[in-house]
Amino acid sequence: MKTHSKHLLIIAGEASGDSHGAGVVAGLLEQDPALHIAGIGGTQMESAGMELLYHVRDVSFMGFAEILRHLPFLKRMRDNLLEWVDQYHPEAIILIDYPGFNLRFAKKMRSRDIPVYYYISPQVWAWGKGRLSRMKESIRKMFVIFPFEEDLYHDHGVQAEFVGHPLVEEIRDLPSRETFFADQSLDPESLTIGLFPGSRRQEIERHIEVMVGGWEKLRSADPGSRQCCVAVAPDLDDAMLDPVRERGDMRLIRDNTHAVMKYCDVAVASSGTATLELAYFETPMVIIYRMNPVTYWIGKLLVDMPYIGLANIVAQRNVVPELIQHDATSDKIADNVERYLQNPEYREQVKCVLGEVRSKLGEPGAGRRVAQSVYMEVYHE
Repeated sequence: MKTHSKHLLIIAGEASGDSHGAGVVAGLLEQDPALHIAGIGGTQMESAGMELLYHVRDVSFMGFAEILRHLPFLKRMRDNLLEWVDQYHPEAIILIDYPGFNLRFAKKMRSRDIPVYYYISPQVWAWGKGRLSRMKESIRKMFVIFPFEEDLYHDHGVQAEFVGHPLVEEIRDLPSRETFFADQSLDPESLTIGLFPGSRRQEIERHIEVMVGGWEKLRSADPGSRQCCVAVAPDLDDAMLDPVRERGDMRLIRDNTHAVMKYCDVAVASSGTATLELAYFETPMVIIYRMNPVTYWIGKLLVDMPYIGLANIVAQRNVVPELIQHDATSDKIADNVERYLQNPEYREQVKCVLGEVRSKLGEPGAGRRVAQSVYMEVYHE
Protein backbone atom coordinates (compact mmCIF):
# COMPACT_ATOMS: atom_id res chain seq x y z
CA MET A 1 0.00 0.00 0.00
CA LYS A 2 1.41 3.38 -1.00
CA THR A 3 2.17 5.75 1.88
CA HIS A 4 2.43 9.52 1.71
CA SER A 5 4.40 12.00 3.77
CA LYS A 6 2.60 15.12 2.51
CA HIS A 7 -1.15 15.65 2.70
CA LEU A 8 -3.52 18.38 1.49
CA LEU A 9 -7.27 18.68 1.97
CA ILE A 10 -9.39 20.43 -0.68
CA ILE A 11 -13.11 21.18 -0.26
CA ALA A 12 -15.16 22.10 -3.34
CA GLY A 13 -18.84 21.58 -2.63
CA GLU A 14 -20.43 22.41 -5.99
CA ALA A 15 -20.15 21.28 -9.61
CA SER A 16 -18.48 24.54 -10.62
CA GLY A 17 -15.97 24.07 -7.81
CA ASP A 18 -15.13 20.63 -9.18
CA SER A 19 -14.32 22.18 -12.54
CA HIS A 20 -12.21 24.95 -10.99
CA GLY A 21 -10.55 22.60 -8.52
CA ALA A 22 -9.37 20.14 -11.17
CA GLY A 23 -6.77 22.65 -12.33
CA VAL A 24 -5.58 23.15 -8.76
CA VAL A 25 -5.20 19.39 -8.19
CA ALA A 26 -3.39 18.92 -11.49
CA GLY A 27 -1.09 21.84 -10.73
CA LEU A 28 -0.22 20.55 -7.26
CA LEU A 29 0.61 17.07 -8.56
CA GLU A 30 2.78 18.61 -11.25
CA GLN A 31 4.72 20.27 -8.44
CA ASP A 32 4.93 17.03 -6.45
CA PRO A 33 3.44 13.74 -7.74
CA ALA A 34 3.86 12.20 -4.27
CA LEU A 35 1.33 14.56 -2.66
CA HIS A 36 -1.74 12.93 -1.13
CA ILE A 37 -4.70 15.17 -1.98
CA ALA A 38 -8.13 14.29 -0.59
CA GLY A 39 -11.42 16.03 0.08
CA ILE A 40 -14.77 16.98 -1.43
CA GLY A 41 -14.93 17.24 -5.19
CA GLY A 42 -16.31 15.64 -8.30
CA THR A 43 -15.35 13.55 -11.29
CA GLN A 44 -12.96 16.15 -12.70
CA MET A 45 -10.98 16.52 -9.49
CA GLU A 46 -10.90 12.76 -9.04
CA SER A 47 -9.60 12.32 -12.59
CA ALA A 48 -6.91 14.89 -11.87
CA GLY A 49 -5.69 12.75 -8.97
CA MET A 50 -7.67 13.63 -5.83
CA GLU A 51 -9.12 11.05 -3.45
CA LEU A 52 -12.83 11.78 -3.00
CA LEU A 53 -14.09 11.68 0.57
CA TYR A 54 -17.46 13.06 -0.59
CA HIS A 55 -18.82 13.73 -4.09
CA VAL A 56 -20.20 17.19 -4.91
CA ARG A 57 -23.47 15.70 -6.12
CA ASP A 58 -24.19 14.59 -2.55
CA VAL A 59 -23.37 17.89 -0.82
CA SER A 60 -24.64 20.69 -3.09
CA PHE A 61 -27.88 22.18 -1.79
CA MET A 62 -29.58 25.35 -2.99
CA GLY A 63 -31.79 27.67 -0.94
CA PHE A 64 -32.32 28.19 2.78
CA ALA A 65 -34.97 25.49 3.08
CA GLU A 66 -32.80 22.83 1.41
CA ILE A 67 -29.82 23.68 3.59
CA LEU A 68 -31.89 23.53 6.79
CA ARG A 69 -33.27 20.12 5.80
CA HIS A 70 -29.76 18.75 5.29
CA LEU A 71 -28.12 20.25 8.39
CA PRO A 72 -27.69 16.86 10.14
CA PHE A 73 -25.88 15.48 7.09
CA LEU A 74 -23.68 18.57 6.81
CA LYS A 75 -22.72 18.27 10.48
CA ARG A 76 -21.75 14.59 10.03
CA MET A 77 -19.71 15.50 6.97
CA ARG A 78 -17.91 18.26 8.85
CA ASP A 79 -17.13 15.92 11.76
CA ASN A 80 -15.78 13.25 9.39
CA LEU A 81 -13.55 15.79 7.66
CA LEU A 82 -12.23 16.96 11.03
CA GLU A 83 -11.42 13.36 11.91
CA TRP A 84 -9.51 13.08 8.61
CA VAL A 85 -7.58 16.26 9.44
CA ASP A 86 -6.68 14.96 12.89
CA GLN A 87 -5.54 11.63 11.41
CA TYR A 88 -3.45 12.92 8.50
CA HIS A 89 -2.36 16.38 9.77
CA PRO A 90 -2.37 18.04 6.33
CA GLU A 91 0.14 20.81 5.71
CA ALA A 92 -2.60 23.04 4.25
CA ILE A 93 -6.31 23.27 3.46
CA ILE A 94 -7.59 24.70 0.16
CA LEU A 95 -11.22 25.79 0.15
CA ILE A 96 -13.04 26.47 -3.13
CA ASP A 97 -16.18 28.61 -3.09
CA TYR A 98 -19.00 26.88 -1.07
CA PRO A 99 -18.86 29.63 1.61
CA GLY A 100 -21.70 28.47 3.88
CA PHE A 101 -19.72 25.37 4.80
CA ASN A 102 -16.16 26.40 4.03
CA LEU A 103 -15.97 29.56 6.14
CA ARG A 104 -17.10 27.61 9.20
CA PHE A 105 -14.60 24.88 8.42
CA ALA A 106 -11.81 27.46 8.09
CA LYS A 107 -12.59 28.67 11.60
CA LYS A 108 -12.16 25.11 12.91
CA MET A 109 -8.63 25.02 11.49
CA ARG A 110 -7.42 27.94 13.62
CA SER A 111 -7.03 25.82 16.75
CA ARG A 112 -5.13 23.20 14.72
CA ASP A 113 -2.70 25.78 13.35
CA ILE A 114 -3.20 24.59 9.76
CA PRO A 115 -2.92 27.29 7.06
CA VAL A 116 -6.10 27.79 5.04
CA TYR A 117 -6.16 29.07 1.47
CA TYR A 118 -9.37 30.12 -0.25
CA TYR A 119 -9.97 30.04 -4.02
CA ILE A 120 -13.09 31.67 -5.54
CA SER A 121 -14.00 34.29 -2.98
CA PRO A 122 -17.33 34.41 -1.15
CA GLN A 123 -19.28 37.34 -2.54
CA VAL A 124 -18.50 39.61 0.38
CA TRP A 125 -18.72 42.58 -1.98
CA ALA A 126 -22.45 41.85 -2.32
CA TRP A 127 -23.32 40.92 1.24
CA GLY A 128 -21.65 40.05 4.52
CA LYS A 129 -18.77 42.55 4.47
CA GLY A 130 -18.77 42.17 8.24
CA ARG A 131 -17.28 38.70 7.71
CA LEU A 132 -14.03 40.16 6.39
CA SER A 133 -12.56 40.71 9.86
CA ARG A 134 -13.34 37.11 10.82
CA MET A 135 -11.90 35.83 7.54
CA LYS A 136 -8.66 37.67 8.33
CA GLU A 137 -8.29 35.51 11.44
CA SER A 138 -8.74 32.13 9.72
CA ILE A 139 -7.56 32.48 6.10
CA ARG A 140 -3.91 32.91 5.15
CA LYS A 141 -4.58 34.01 1.57
CA MET A 142 -7.52 34.56 -0.76
CA PHE A 143 -7.07 33.67 -4.43
CA VAL A 144 -9.56 35.94 -6.19
CA ILE A 145 -10.92 35.83 -9.72
CA PHE A 146 -11.97 39.46 -10.18
CA PRO A 147 -9.48 42.35 -9.98
CA PHE A 148 -11.68 44.50 -7.73
CA GLU A 149 -11.74 41.72 -5.11
CA GLU A 150 -7.98 41.99 -4.55
CA ASP A 151 -8.26 45.63 -3.50
CA LEU A 152 -11.26 44.90 -1.27
CA TYR A 153 -9.40 42.24 0.71
CA HIS A 154 -6.22 44.28 0.96
CA ASP A 155 -8.23 47.19 2.36
CA HIS A 156 -9.43 44.88 5.15
CA GLY A 157 -6.02 43.43 5.94
CA VAL A 158 -6.54 40.08 4.20
CA GLN A 159 -3.80 38.74 1.91
CA ALA A 160 -5.21 38.36 -1.61
CA GLU A 161 -3.88 37.50 -5.03
CA PHE A 162 -5.72 37.96 -8.31
CA VAL A 163 -5.12 34.78 -10.32
CA GLY A 164 -7.55 35.35 -13.21
CA HIS A 165 -10.89 33.72 -13.87
CA PRO A 166 -10.93 29.95 -14.56
CA LEU A 167 -13.59 30.57 -17.17
CA VAL A 168 -10.92 31.83 -19.55
CA GLU A 169 -9.28 28.41 -19.87
CA GLU A 170 -12.51 26.40 -19.77
CA ILE A 171 -13.80 27.89 -23.03
CA ARG A 172 -12.00 26.32 -25.96
CA ASP A 173 -12.29 24.02 -28.97
CA LEU A 174 -15.54 25.48 -30.27
CA PRO A 175 -16.77 24.59 -33.77
CA SER A 176 -16.86 27.27 -36.45
CA ARG A 177 -20.11 29.17 -36.92
CA GLU A 178 -20.74 27.39 -40.23
CA THR A 179 -20.17 23.96 -38.68
CA PHE A 180 -22.32 24.71 -35.64
CA PHE A 181 -25.27 26.01 -37.67
CA ALA A 182 -25.08 23.09 -40.09
CA ASP A 183 -24.84 20.49 -37.28
CA GLN A 184 -27.84 21.99 -35.49
CA SER A 185 -29.91 22.51 -38.68
CA LEU A 186 -30.07 26.26 -38.02
CA ASP A 187 -30.48 28.99 -40.63
CA PRO A 188 -27.26 31.06 -40.76
CA GLU A 189 -29.21 34.02 -42.16
CA SER A 190 -31.73 34.26 -39.31
CA LEU A 191 -31.37 36.25 -36.10
CA THR A 192 -30.72 33.72 -33.36
CA ILE A 193 -32.07 34.07 -29.81
CA GLY A 194 -30.28 31.94 -27.19
CA LEU A 195 -32.09 30.91 -24.00
CA PHE A 196 -30.13 29.79 -20.92
CA PRO A 197 -32.61 28.84 -18.19
CA GLY A 198 -30.00 27.72 -15.63
CA SER A 199 -28.31 24.55 -14.45
CA ARG A 200 -30.28 23.70 -11.30
CA ARG A 201 -33.72 22.15 -11.19
CA GLN A 202 -35.23 25.04 -9.23
CA GLU A 203 -33.86 27.59 -11.68
CA ILE A 204 -35.23 25.82 -14.72
CA GLU A 205 -38.63 25.26 -13.12
CA ARG A 206 -38.93 29.01 -12.46
CA HIS A 207 -37.48 30.28 -15.72
CA ILE A 208 -38.42 27.99 -18.58
CA GLU A 209 -42.08 29.04 -18.91
CA VAL A 210 -41.41 32.80 -19.03
CA MET A 211 -38.53 32.30 -21.44
CA VAL A 212 -40.68 30.21 -23.77
CA GLY A 213 -43.41 32.86 -23.50
CA GLY A 214 -40.93 35.57 -24.37
CA TRP A 215 -39.82 33.66 -27.46
CA GLU A 216 -43.43 33.16 -28.54
CA LYS A 217 -43.96 36.94 -28.53
CA LEU A 218 -40.69 37.59 -30.36
CA ARG A 219 -41.51 35.04 -33.05
CA SER A 220 -45.03 36.38 -33.49
CA ALA A 221 -43.62 39.86 -34.12
CA ASP A 222 -41.44 38.60 -36.99
CA PRO A 223 -41.92 34.88 -37.70
CA GLY A 224 -39.79 34.68 -40.83
CA SER A 225 -36.37 35.91 -39.72
CA ARG A 226 -35.86 34.65 -36.16
CA GLN A 227 -34.92 31.33 -34.60
CA CYS A 228 -34.44 30.17 -31.02
CA CYS A 229 -31.95 27.84 -29.31
CA VAL A 230 -32.35 26.57 -25.74
CA ALA A 231 -29.03 25.47 -24.25
CA VAL A 232 -29.17 22.92 -21.42
CA ALA A 233 -26.87 20.54 -19.58
CA PRO A 234 -26.60 17.05 -21.11
CA ASP A 235 -27.96 15.23 -18.05
CA LEU A 236 -31.02 17.41 -17.51
CA ASP A 237 -34.33 15.59 -16.94
CA ASP A 238 -36.35 15.60 -20.18
CA ALA A 239 -39.61 16.21 -18.33
CA MET A 240 -38.38 19.63 -17.24
CA LEU A 241 -38.03 20.64 -20.89
CA ASP A 242 -41.58 19.77 -21.97
CA PRO A 243 -42.47 23.47 -22.61
CA VAL A 244 -39.65 23.56 -25.17
CA ARG A 245 -40.21 20.16 -26.75
CA GLU A 246 -43.95 20.79 -27.13
CA ARG A 247 -43.18 23.63 -29.52
CA GLY A 248 -41.88 22.93 -32.98
CA ASP A 249 -39.98 26.20 -33.39
CA MET A 250 -37.32 25.94 -30.66
CA ARG A 251 -34.04 24.08 -31.06
CA LEU A 252 -33.01 22.20 -27.90
CA ILE A 253 -29.22 21.94 -27.72
CA ARG A 254 -27.44 19.80 -25.14
CA ASP A 255 -23.80 19.90 -24.16
CA ASN A 256 -22.86 22.71 -26.56
CA THR A 257 -23.69 25.71 -24.43
CA HIS A 258 -20.61 27.77 -25.23
CA ALA A 259 -21.21 27.51 -28.97
CA VAL A 260 -24.78 28.75 -28.50
CA MET A 261 -23.44 31.63 -26.41
CA LYS A 262 -20.88 32.59 -29.02
CA TYR A 263 -23.10 32.40 -32.08
CA CYS A 264 -26.48 33.68 -30.89
CA ASP A 265 -27.26 37.33 -31.61
CA VAL A 266 -29.01 38.01 -28.30
CA ALA A 267 -29.30 35.87 -25.15
CA VAL A 268 -31.76 35.57 -22.28
CA ALA A 269 -29.93 34.07 -19.31
CA SER A 270 -30.57 33.06 -15.74
CA SER A 271 -28.35 35.13 -13.45
CA GLY A 272 -25.17 33.25 -12.61
CA THR A 273 -21.94 32.23 -14.30
CA ALA A 274 -23.74 32.12 -17.66
CA THR A 275 -23.90 35.92 -17.73
CA LEU A 276 -20.11 36.13 -17.37
CA GLU A 277 -19.63 33.49 -20.07
CA LEU A 278 -21.87 35.49 -22.39
CA ALA A 279 -19.86 38.62 -21.58
CA TYR A 280 -16.72 36.69 -22.53
CA PHE A 281 -18.25 36.15 -25.98
CA GLU A 282 -19.45 39.78 -26.06
CA THR A 283 -23.02 38.55 -26.57
CA PRO A 284 -25.74 41.08 -25.68
CA MET A 285 -28.11 39.63 -23.09
CA VAL A 286 -31.10 40.08 -20.85
CA ILE A 287 -30.57 38.71 -17.34
CA ILE A 288 -33.50 37.22 -15.47
CA TYR A 289 -33.92 35.57 -12.10
CA ARG A 290 -36.87 34.25 -10.13
CA MET A 291 -36.59 32.58 -6.75
CA ASN A 292 -38.61 31.38 -3.80
CA PRO A 293 -40.44 34.44 -2.33
CA VAL A 294 -38.94 33.88 1.12
CA THR A 295 -35.43 33.59 -0.33
CA TYR A 296 -36.03 36.75 -2.35
CA TRP A 297 -37.22 38.66 0.72
CA ILE A 298 -34.21 37.56 2.77
CA GLY A 299 -31.88 38.38 -0.10
CA LYS A 300 -33.33 41.89 -0.37
CA LEU A 301 -32.45 42.44 3.29
CA LEU A 302 -28.93 41.05 3.02
CA VAL A 303 -27.61 41.99 -0.42
CA ASP A 304 -26.12 45.45 -0.86
CA MET A 305 -25.66 45.66 -4.63
CA PRO A 306 -27.43 47.66 -7.32
CA TYR A 307 -27.45 44.63 -9.67
CA ILE A 308 -27.05 40.86 -9.46
CA GLY A 309 -25.70 39.77 -12.86
CA LEU A 310 -21.96 39.04 -12.94
CA ALA A 311 -21.63 40.82 -16.28
CA ASN A 312 -22.85 44.04 -14.64
CA ILE A 313 -20.94 43.45 -11.40
CA VAL A 314 -17.59 43.05 -13.16
CA ALA A 315 -18.31 46.06 -15.38
CA GLN A 316 -19.37 47.90 -12.18
CA ARG A 317 -22.25 49.48 -14.01
CA ASN A 318 -25.61 48.51 -15.45
CA VAL A 319 -24.57 47.35 -18.93
CA VAL A 320 -27.32 44.84 -19.68
CA PRO A 321 -30.93 44.79 -18.40
CA GLU A 322 -31.89 42.70 -15.37
CA LEU A 323 -35.41 41.40 -14.79
CA ILE A 324 -35.69 40.11 -11.24
CA GLN A 325 -38.58 38.26 -9.57
CA HIS A 326 -41.91 39.87 -10.61
CA ASP A 327 -40.21 41.81 -13.41
CA ALA A 328 -39.14 38.55 -15.05
CA THR A 329 -42.17 38.23 -17.32
CA SER A 330 -42.54 37.08 -20.90
CA ASP A 331 -43.60 40.56 -22.00
CA LYS A 332 -40.59 42.27 -20.48
CA ILE A 333 -38.21 39.64 -21.80
CA ALA A 334 -39.58 40.15 -25.31
CA ASP A 335 -39.46 43.95 -25.02
CA ASN A 336 -35.82 43.99 -23.93
CA VAL A 337 -34.70 41.49 -26.58
CA GLU A 338 -36.63 43.46 -29.20
CA ARG A 339 -34.68 46.59 -28.28
CA TYR A 340 -31.45 44.79 -29.19
CA LEU A 341 -32.88 43.43 -32.42
CA GLN A 342 -34.35 46.74 -33.57
CA ASN A 343 -31.37 48.89 -32.57
CA PRO A 344 -28.05 47.61 -33.99
CA GLU A 345 -26.23 50.67 -32.63
CA TYR A 346 -27.36 49.85 -29.07
CA ARG A 347 -26.37 46.23 -29.60
CA GLU A 348 -22.85 47.25 -30.68
CA GLN A 349 -22.47 49.61 -27.72
CA VAL A 350 -23.27 46.77 -25.33
CA LYS A 351 -20.87 44.41 -27.15
CA CYS A 352 -18.10 46.99 -26.77
CA VAL A 353 -18.57 47.25 -22.99
CA LEU A 354 -18.78 43.47 -22.66
CA GLY A 355 -15.40 43.35 -24.37
CA GLU A 356 -14.06 45.43 -21.48
CA VAL A 357 -15.52 42.89 -19.06
CA ARG A 358 -13.72 40.11 -20.92
CA SER A 359 -10.41 41.93 -20.62
CA LYS A 360 -10.77 41.99 -16.82
CA LEU A 361 -10.88 38.19 -16.54
CA GLY A 362 -7.12 37.72 -16.87
CA GLU A 363 -5.14 35.02 -18.65
CA PRO A 364 -5.58 31.21 -18.68
CA GLY A 365 -4.04 29.13 -15.90
CA ALA A 366 -5.81 30.32 -12.74
CA GLY A 367 -5.93 26.90 -11.07
CA ARG A 368 -2.26 26.21 -11.68
CA ARG A 369 -1.31 29.65 -10.36
CA VAL A 370 -3.20 28.80 -7.15
CA ALA A 371 -1.40 25.45 -6.95
CA GLN A 372 2.03 26.97 -7.49
CA SER A 373 1.48 29.71 -4.91
CA VAL A 374 0.20 27.30 -2.25
CA TYR A 375 2.94 24.75 -2.86
CA MET A 376 5.73 27.33 -2.70
CA GLU A 377 4.37 28.88 0.50
CA VAL A 378 3.65 25.61 2.29
CA TYR A 379 6.68 23.54 1.32
CA HIS A 380 9.39 26.12 0.59
CA GLU A 381 8.95 28.76 3.26
